[in-house]
Amino acid sequence: MLRALDDIGFKKTTDIQEKAFSTIMSGRDVVGIAQTGTGKTIAYLLPVLRLWKFTKDPNPRILILVPTRELTLQVKAEIDKLTEYMNVVTVAAYGGINLKKHSAELMEGCDIVVATPGRLLDLIWTKALNTKFIKKLIIDEVDEMLNLGFRSQLNDILELLPEKKQNLLFSATITEDVAVLIDDHFNSPERIISADSGTPLDNITQVKFHVPNFYSKVNLLKYHLQDKEKFNKVIIFLNTKKMSDILHENIVELFGDEVGVIHSNKSQNYRLNAISKFDNGEHRLLIATDILARGIDLNTVSHVINFHIPEEAESYVHRIGRTGRAEAEGRTISYITEKEKPFMKAIEGLMEYAVPEINVPAAVEISEELLYTEIEEVQMPNMNMKNPTKGPSGAAFHTKKDKNINITVEEARRIKRRKRLLQLRSKAKGKKGR
Repeated sequence: MLRALDDIGFKKTTDIQEKAFSTIMSGRDVVGIAQTGTGKTIAYLLPVLRLWKFTKDPNPRILILVPTRELTLQVKAEIDKLTEYMNVVTVAAYGGINLKKHSAELMEGCDIVVATPGRLLDLIWTKALNTKFIKKLIIDEVDEMLNLGFRSQLNDILELLPEKKQNLLFSATITEDVAVLIDDHFNSPERIISADSGTPLDNITQVKFHVPNFYSKVNLLKYHLQDKEKFNKVIIFLNTKKMSDILHENIVELFGDEVGVIHSNKSQNYRLNAISKFDNGEHRLLIATDILARGIDLNTVSHVINFHIPEEAESYVHRIGRTGRAEAEGRTISYITEKEKPFMKAIEGLMEYAVPEINVPAAVEISEELLYTEIEEVQMPNMNMKNPTKGPSGAAFHTKKDKNINITVEEARRIKRRKRLLQLRSKAKGKKGR
């Protein structure tokens, strides 16, 4: 391991790495809380691999659970680097590819399994993985697993694992749901705190701009990104897949091959390729959802731009942690609409820090055009329509319908405006679909 650490240029431990090593080596359960970008993966891998002993048994002894496919591959890559001179076999298992491939790898035997919860359960149910030999369980970014809907799968996995094992959990934030999980399944864990939950790195500069709408944000983004020397490697976070694609359509004409996009609707190969191109500098800009906010270690990201403000305050901390890694200087910019102000207030409350506000530059056009999602709902007027009354019977006599009598001119105009607005929204949706 020392030779491997020399090869990768590892010279100095971070605070969480130093604090966690001896406690994990003691065999106790551990809950580690540290800021994003402080080396939590190495913090648990170093002692776990130091404790590893060779065995001819083909069943894995170490299980590492992570929330996303990308993080699965990244953790395996870190293990491969650290075990370059050790006879350790690691299998990375995740959804999106044929289950038989992972089953075959496990049948050949391995020491460590790194997996997402859903794929791990598939392997357990098909009896490709025997869990009774697991001696160490590591849960990385557990709060993100819960956010992604893995609660029931995670509980099932914990019930299927042996009671006698060492449990390790590492994250930048500990939510109430995570605290409940720890109480239910961990045995008097030692808490190692490198920073309070939700605290951002001190070396990340944060600023915010108040912007009225989507297209004004697009104009401000274009203004910022034209400075290629300063904004040389930028991740742009949005809250949804649809909005990510719409933003890509709005800036790809200006920036062309410089910009990539990644979210869960993209294929596995597409996502890995987009991350690789961004990491090696082929893409200067990467549009992403929160799928990229956790764990992924990217080289020297100059800026993180929050095009949308996340509704979960903890997600903001994870997003901005993509920059300023390994003690490098990082910068983050947030674009905030009136609707997003409460989200930003909650974020500042979590961080106990008021993010400085900067005025939008005069050169940036404030657009009056609204995205279809920003067009306010127009309430149908209350017309107090009366039920039609029956008139004298007879083939030659018909009363005028009450709906034509009781609607005023102003109400008729409102109905016309309502119909026109619905037509505009329909056209906007059709345009987006094309």
